[in-house]
Amino acid sequence: MAAWIDALLAAERDNQPAVLVTVLAVKGSTPREAGAKMVVSADGIFGTIGGGNLEHQCEATARALLTGDTEGPSQRNFPLGPELGQCCGGHVTVLFEVLRPPRLHVALFGAGHVGKALVKLLADLPCRARWIDSRPDVLPANLPPAITPLRIAEPARAVENLPAGSVVVVMTHDHQLDFDIVAAALRRPDFRAVALIGSETKRARFAGRLARANLLRAAIDRLICPIGLPGIEGKEPAVVALSVAAQIMQLASATARRNPAPAPAIEPAARTCGDCVCPSVMTSKR
Repeated sequence: MAAWIDALLAAERDNQPAVLVTVLAVKGSTPREAGAKMVVSADGIFGTIGGGNLEHQCEATARALLTGDTEGPSQRNFPLGPELGQCCGGHVTVLFEVLRPPRLHVALFGAGHVGKALVKLLADLPCRARWIDSRPDVLPANLPPAITPLRIAEPARAVENLPAGSVVVVMTHDHQLDFDIVAAALRRPDFRAVALIGSETKRARFAGRLARANLLRAAIDRLICPIGLPGIEGKEPAVVALSVAAQIMQLASATARRNPAPAPAIEPAARTCGDCVCPSVMTSKR
């Protein structure tokens, strides 16, 4: 039992697809009982449903599913007779469940109050997230499997290793760090979106600096700032995080049926300011 469970956990950890193969029902003499399982992944087979040609045929079916676009479960019936080269004489119904990693990747830079609130939401959404910060001891231990923490002294250097199609969300504790990350992210045309917490004034200032750093206007125009869907009132970290999470899902839905590409900026939500010094914003920022 442990082999197939460990294989599923490893596939989730490594962000790899796998097929869970389950003996759904049996009649007559069969090599394994109903409920027997194995996992087929790019790394091999884990567990067994009885061996022989039955298992070989099921492995071939699972590998075909891995390379195809099938998402939902499917089942096949196998009579264990001469056609399969097995003499058990029974009948097996096998269920194939394709388990694919989420296609949405989020790179969250910043572990302040809003970042921590946002991670709680991302952990329950159909995505994988990298949570990146430069400060020691701000990224908590024992995070959900969907959240991968990364502590790096220069967070902008992490941008080059992010998967294509990522949504990059920048909300660090330092404006210079914000700028460095945004500049690095906008130099990559293959991200789904690049979003920055802050006000319209902050966006204007960053746009000028980005232009002086030789970024093209088309790249600068991709920057989403302020972030968060309009119409969701409140400056509490949890409220801001909810607004940002909703926008991330909106961006994902807008590009789900085509190759990941930079998304257009959404109408700014004016309340997510980042340049003033009012207490509520300073709390949300940090």
